[in-house]
Amino acid sequence: MPEAVIVDVVRLASGKGKPGGALSATQPVELLAHVLRSLVERNDLDPALVDDVIGGCVGQAGEQALNISRTALLSAGFPESVPATTVDRQCGSSQQAAHFAAQGVIAGAYDIVIAAGVESMSRVPMGFTVAGQNPYGPSIAARYPDGLVGQGISAELVAAKWKLDRDALDAFAAESHRRATQAATDGLFDREIIPIDVTTTDGAQITHTVDETVRASTTAEGLGGLKSSFYSEQYAQRFPEINWHITPGNSSPLTDGASGALIMSDTMAAKLGLTPRARFHSFSLAGDDPVFMLTAPIPATRKILERSGLSIDDLDAYEVNEAFASVPLAWANEFGADPAKLNPRGGAIALGHALGSSGTRLLGTLVNHLEATGGRYGLQTMCEGAGMANATIIERV
Repeated sequence: MPEAVIVDVVRLASGKGKPGGALSATQPVELLAHVLRSLVERNDLDPALVDDVIGGCVGQAGEQALNISRTALLSAGFPESVPATTVDRQCGSSQQAAHFAAQGVIAGAYDIVIAAGVESMSRVPMGFTVAGQNPYGPSIAARYPDGLVGQGISAELVAAKWKLDRDALDAFAAESHRRATQAATDGLFDREIIPIDVTTTDGAQITHTVDETVRASTTAEGLGGLKSSFYSEQYAQRFPEINWHITPGNSSPLTDGASGALIMSDTMAAKLGLTPRARFHSFSLAGDDPVFMLTAPIPATRKILERSGLSIDDLDAYEVNEAFASVPLAWANEFGADPAKLNPRGGAIALGHALGSSGTRLLGTLVNHLEATGGRYGLQTMCEGAGMANATIIERV
């Protein structure tokens, strides 16, 4: 049985997901095309050898519609013979793309595959696909008569259930920015970030290389002055246990970005003279309460630890996506996780959460951290809309 290995993984520096952000004037297909082109050029790989491109994207509408992964590879100059598909597992879309890619290699269906992701939240707003429409239907309404809720309310429910107070959430958020700032200062993102030449909304030509969402001046005290983002009288009556601690400061920002990983069998890497950086060790998926929505990383982690035969103490780092500060903090409380190993280079609160891109973005940061520290095992897990999660364990080689 072949092993699935990661040969390379790259990303764009984050752009603010609003008009005026560094990447907001660039169509999302061009962002993803640049990632695909860079992956094959960096590794001197003939793109005709790629068996498939699997891309993650959440807002598959407007400029991100019609299988953006296929459009992007054609835009990147790949041969027409290379196929592509686009998947949606909400925030974990490109992590799922990496699962499909690696599992295809292990099964013998692929020799070489690219897993990638893209999201331009400035050009395709979150929820665009359902604007003005009800995506659920009568059966969902019958099963959940009180109604499902948005992610912000779910983040508040998680904070209340795990008794996470405002100070803890803001301190975690400030530390995310501090760690990301320090990592950038130390050049720790240099290997994963690929420069991209763009034209900004005011017509300037720039080379974008620095995460635009990281705020070096962030402090817990400063965050403490922000007001709740999601308070409403309706939800306050429905959920009296909520203390309304979730703010823009302890949530991930709207973000534009793209990322990708070059994945292949160990035998193909050897044949091409390419050096694997990590191998896929274990995979898991889990579903959980869609009202709490953001808690599925907990059962996904339990499942992957059981499958892998590893314990939390065997892991050298864990990337738990910071959709909101309450998510990784609740996860850490459940597993007694070492805070120093949790998102050691900062997380999405600082680095941004370009939905469809975040899975392979986290994967790249994890690979680079293991290499820099000599760590062996890393865990990545991601909360996803409707109460799901992916979990992945990689092993540095």
